[in-house]
Formats: sequence, C-alpha cells, structure tokens
Amino acid sequence: QVQLVESGGGLVQAGGSLRLSCAASGIILSMKTMGWYRQVPGKQRELVATITSGGSTNYADSVKGRFTISRDSVKNTVYLQMNSLKPEDTGVYYCNAQLIWDVAAGIRAYWGQGTQVTVSS
Repeated sequence: QVQLVESGGGLVQAGGSLRLSCAASGIILSMKTMGWYRQVPGKQRELVATITSGGSTNYADSVKGRFTISRDSVKNTVYLQMNSLKPEDTGVYYCNAQLIWDVAAGIRAYWGQGTQVTVSS
C-alpha cells in the first residue's frame, strides 16, 4: 500500500514563507507526476502546482512567481516552497502522486491527508 505523508504546514503572517514536504512510501515501481492542491471550506479542491517525472512544472496563476515546486526522485518526495504568502493562500494543502505500484494496475493517483496552512493579515 502506498502512503503519502505531508508536513510543514502552519500559521504564518502575510509576507512570510512556508515549505511543505510530502514523502511517498510503499511499493512504488514508477513515480509519475506529483503535485499540490488546496481546498478551502465550501470550495472545490484546486490545483496549486505540479511537477512531472521529467521536471516540467505547472502553476496556478495565483501562485506564479511566489511558489516553487520541486522533487527528490530518489526519496519520492515533493516539496512546495511558498514565499510572499497572502491570506488568500489559506487552506488545506493536499499532496497528490500519480504512480505505478503494479504493472497490471497501471497509473493510479494517491492523496495525502492534508496539512493546514493559515496566513494571517
């Protein structure tokens, strides 16, 4: 069974920084795209940033220039460096990993448990 464990959330003042980490463990034959999503009460979960196995990145317009996604493919870990945080960045941040744990099963998506990020004004 694959598990994603997130860390690094917390409370920070506007303009501050946080770094989120998400480590995947279990039987992983091939790790594909990893990413971060966030959700606030009453709204759908939205994409924040993704990174492919080749290192190509994609960001939501609202975080471009402030957030940086990176990964350590040896450790099956993805990071999100968040700078110049704004109150509207507040939410629960979820890690997502698309991977192959069994050839017959193909690519499957897994989610972390979520970590709260709160930015005060």
